[in-house]
Amino acid sequence: MVDDILSQVRRLDGLKNAIIGGVELEQAANAVTVRLVTDLAYSHEEYLAAYDSVRHYVPECFSLDLKISKLTPDCDMIKRRILALIGENFPALASVTEDGDVTVSKTDEGFSFEVATFSGSRADDVIRTLENSLKKTYCGTFCGKVVKKNIKAEDITVEEKVEEESFEAPARTFPVENFTPIESADAPTRALYISDFNFVSENAVVCGTVIDIQERSYTRSNGEEKPYFNITITDGTGNLRLTYFSRKKSVDKIREIKQGESIVCSCRSEVHGGMLRYTATMINYGSRPKNFVPEKRKARPVPKAYHTIFPEKYVGYTQTDFFTDTTLPECFKGTSFVVFDLETTGLCTTPVAGEMDGIIEIGAYKVIDGEIREKFSTFVNPERAVPLEDRIVELTGITQEMVNSAPSYKDVLPDFVKFADGSVLVGHNAAGFDIKFIDFYCRELGYDVSTRVIDTLFLSQKLLRLSNNKLNTVAEHFGVTFNHHRAEDDALATAKIFIELIKLKKSFPDY
Repeated sequence: MVDDILSQVRRLDGLKNAIIGGVELEQAANAVTVRLVTDLAYSHEEYLAAYDSVRHYVPECFSLDLKISKLTPDCDMIKRRILALIGENFPALASVTEDGDVTVSKTDEGFSFEVATFSGSRADDVIRTLENSLKKTYCGTFCGKVVKKNIKAEDITVEEKVEEESFEAPARTFPVENFTPIESADAPTRALYISDFNFVSENAVVCGTVIDIQERSYTRSNGEEKPYFNITITDGTGNLRLTYFSRKKSVDKIREIKQGESIVCSCRSEVHGGMLRYTATMINYGSRPKNFVPEKRKARPVPKAYHTIFPEKYVGYTQTDFFTDTTLPECFKGTSFVVFDLETTGLCTTPVAGEMDGIIEIGAYKVIDGEIREKFSTFVNPERAVPLEDRIVELTGITQEMVNSAPSYKDVLPDFVKFADGSVLVGHNAAGFDIKFIDFYCRELGYDVSTRVIDTLFLSQKLLRLSNNKLNTVAEHFGVTFNHHRAEDDALATAKIFIELIKLKKSFPDY
């Protein structure tokens, strides 16, 4: 049916290169939305003719909303898409393909492109995949070829390795007060900050207020049932969930502990299933000092150099189209923003018993003086046993293989910290989601990243009157076309949206 619709629509001059951008069915409202994308100007009469053609294929019981958007990709847009497609479909080729290895030129009918590589053994497969994928996304024809990459000896440079300063943040502690024994008369003098307890230990002391305590039981090999407790405490710096296997002589006293009371626990931590698990070995009453204010943790300095992910210059960005004001507000002068987006293994932003979803892709663009200048993009290996759900794979196109072969988050995040240094962070729904991942994993590595962020979701809610303020809805409002649910593309779309929102507001929000 799709081919039939397109054969009808493409008889119109303004829609002769049109593609179907999407079909949405809303059964509750008996409504169908069909989105067409064209690279040519079309008239109102052609819209009406296209509507009649599409209407013929939609059952009479459904209303039809035909939306036609004009997409005129430039060479840089096509180049970015080619690099992304290579990364998605040909990991080995992607590992040796740089930005300068792909060249794109405009033709009368569409675009031609070349991919430079060391070997052409899979040239036909590569080109066929790229051409077919581009035709599904953009209007026009695409013709590509693989050319041999030649490297001259004088072009080979050996970069001097930069040694970073050694750093080890001392664990912070506070004195334990109001000790009252339950299981031991030996009073611990100091307790570790919960937010600093991210390492393996056989004997650590933590102290905090009980948020939750639940009794459970397990069956031993001899058939005997034994009680144990799951206890969650907080000390104001973080929450910690402990498992406690009670002793017979003290189990009744442990049962008397209530939410809101303060306890001090001796405990051990160990890695289980790729995550830290915490087990209490001794529980007594004890509390933090009155009016306890956590001291600021010493932070690892910003790296001197990039070591794993190197930013790329971003060129060829067209600020506006023919219908948009090209003037940038004065407030942009002398400013630097890093607009970022993440793809993750799930939606859990609050670690419970060490369980926190992992980062699998980072995309970021630096906006300097109101113009997009640099790009930072990579897949990320969370270094945990976190098989990607089918829903995540379907949504992002990121597979477990891509994640497994990617650099570790321990290597990526220091480079991201350097990329973001001196800039204000910007993201769409970043305040409620993305920044929590950055903060959690950067803290784990010792970096102190500002959690203040300009959120384009909030900005769009204040400045625009839309049915919703999802990224794709706001992007459509500003005529921004992108491949949703991929960090690099989402970040670029957000950067463009951010610039347009500030042009409307003519000032920055408080941050």
